[in-house]
Amino acid sequence: MFLTILLFIVGFALLVKGADMLVDGSVSIAERYGISSIVIGLTIVAFGTSAPELVVNLMSAFSGNVDLAVGNIIGSNIANVLLILGVSSLIFPLIVHKNTAFREIPFAIGATLLLVILSKDSIFGASNIDILSRLDGLVLIFFFVLFLIYTFKIAKIKSPESPDLSEQINNSKESIQSVGSPMSISKSIIYIVLGLAGLIVGGKWIVDGAVSIATLFGISESMIGLTIVAIGTSLPELATSIVAAFKKQSDIAIGNIVGSNIFNIFWILGITSVINPLPIDKGSDIDFIFLIFSSVLLFVVLLVGKKYTIEKWQGMFLTFAYVVYLVTFWFR
Repeated sequence: MFLTILLFIVGFALLVKGADMLVDGSVSIAERYGISSIVIGLTIVAFGTSAPELVVNLMSAFSGNVDLAVGNIIGSNIANVLLILGVSSLIFPLIVHKNTAFREIPFAIGATLLLVILSKDSIFGASNIDILSRLDGLVLIFFFVLFLIYTFKIAKIKSPESPDLSEQINNSKESIQSVGSPMSISKSIIYIVLGLAGLIVGGKWIVDGAVSIATLFGISESMIGLTIVAIGTSLPELATSIVAAFKKQSDIAIGNIVGSNIFNIFWILGITSVINPLPIDKGSDIDFIFLIFSSVLLFVVLLVGKKYTIEKWQGMFLTFAYVVYLVTFWFR
């Protein structure tokens, strides 16, 4: 059992480091080939910080531990908004541009609502069994493609009111690793390969360890996924957003979370359910309620108080809401 827990912890470390190296290598290559800074932020960086969730879900789907896959994404998205943005705005108020408030954030809310509709077949469908089928997965992937098309379209538009996104990424990355100059192509490729290797190995160890721990203590896989695994795989988002808050780079902090949540639902749950249909836990209603609540709450707080700003008192409320969510596990 000691070895299982040790590998579980080391798996998290590999996930975080692997994601970090993947982002570094990908951003470096993208910049060298002149890819738009907006595309870098919304695609490559979003993929990098969401890569742990992707790997854990793929490992779960291939091994048949599907409860862990669904719980991981729902729990991660809730933690992203309530915990990560809450803590980040406690460090420094996060300013959101109007376009983000009325375009990308509603897009994330739409992704959440679509997930609920596709998942709750007993309410919205003809079946009495709640499941994300392969067809549902294809629908999610279709909307992910639409999101990518939207991203590439806005890539040609640079808002005069915001700093260049590549500069923000560089500032955030420098504060994490003190990177002073762009990587060579060969070093970038090595970083990507090692990063992917860390994600794959770390993801397998986390899935194996989570299943073993859940079995030993009689805890459901879905609950493990909603808490321990969800928070653990959100560590890259947490690190990036906190550093961005310290650097007063609100675009990175907000965009990282909104982009990751969209990526998590449309691509990760989409591809996972295509590989292996995902049954929805009957006791997951409270989790879906908090998922919708957190998505809508992010939009609401931007219109309350100082417009388009998540102030410190609002960050305290977001963090408190996450604590309340964790407390609900004691009553299940």
